[in-house]
Amino acid sequence: MSTDSFDYSRRGPLTGLEPAQIKLAEGLPDDPVGICAAVQSLFIQPGDASALGIAEHRLAEKNLRPASKLVEALTAVDPAPLHRARRPEERVVGTCRHFATLACALLRLRGIGARARCGFGMCFLKGRGADHWITEYWRADERRWVRVDTEHLGHGYVTRPEDLAEDEFLTGGEAWAMYRKGVIDPQMFGVPGTDHAWGPAEISGNAVRDLAALCKHEMLPWDEWGRMTAAYEGTTGSGYDRLIDEVAAACSADDSSALARLYIHDDLTVPDRLIV
Repeated sequence: MSTDSFDYSRRGPLTGLEPAQIKLAEGLPDDPVGICAAVQSLFIQPGDASALGIAEHRLAEKNLRPASKLVEALTAVDPAPLHRARRPEERVVGTCRHFATLACALLRLRGIGARARCGFGMCFLKGRGADHWITEYWRADERRWVRVDTEHLGHGYVTRPEDLAEDEFLTGGEAWAMYRKGVIDPQMFGVPGTDHAWGPAEISGNAVRDLAALCKHEMLPWDEWGRMTAAYEGTTGSGYDRLIDEVAAACSADDSSALARLYIHDDLTVPDRLIV
């Protein structure tokens, strides 16, 4: 992987905008949290879209990966600049991943170091970790990554969604390390609204997605590659668990050389067919 892969102030394969779209971002606020807050009014969750009667064909928008395609879908409904809040029915249908990834793209457009992170929100369901994505930006004056729950700014789940505390969101790797140490019950981690998508495989899947995001490949929550499907089927075994241990450690350490080495592993690299 090139050194650009770990310069988080520069666009990645899925976070670049087309030249004609860049002008749409000119009116956004200057501060990172303000940019995230503006993104909040650009998306609507699929369930909320269906409840509003948004046309069924538009529900496929949740499968769009590139930020440029998200902006294209948004402006097809309303060509207004991105700082202009949309009514719910004028928003793109997307998930927490879309909130986090477009915010990341717009922060990078401003030259601000930013990353989308895949893991689990710890404040939505008591005692459970709910599949979730957030945005991180680099705060240079404090030399740290600040975690922002872009989708839920101002929604009251936590006191400061613009600067999440350590126990309010766990990346996939952080949750995996806790599971391996016996600190958490893995069956309490998974996808709300499902009966089956809970347990160690959901945690390892999000660890792999988080590795990809740290390597600037912000995938969909349901994208599967490598041995992820086999993990969901319970057929991977201890060798794969040890590989995820390495993933968790590299993501936690923010070790670019380890991340690059792991990302090119046959079981971990995102196939080209998904980078669209």
